Amino acid sequence: MKTLRTIVALSVIAGLAQINGSALACAACYGQSDSPMAQGMNAGIFALLAVVVTMWCGAATFFVFIARRASTVAKSEQKPKL
Repeated sequence: MKTLRTIVALSVIAGLAQINGSALACAACYGQSDSPMAQGMNAGIFALLAVVVTMWCGAATFFVFIARRASTVAKSEQKPKL
């Protein structure tokens, strides 16, 4: 069993050593920032950023709603009931 792990580990290391350096870099990192791959990556980043901003705004809106609701309830409890 130990020999099998050693053989697999050495095979993986040998395979990784054969990979060309340019295959490890994306279009933006390799210097072609105007390629379609880089434009797609930028679009993906902006889409994820839009999702995160939307979620933060939704959470902030919810907490503002809760604070206003609590304020309204507190004011209604202070008024004397006739």
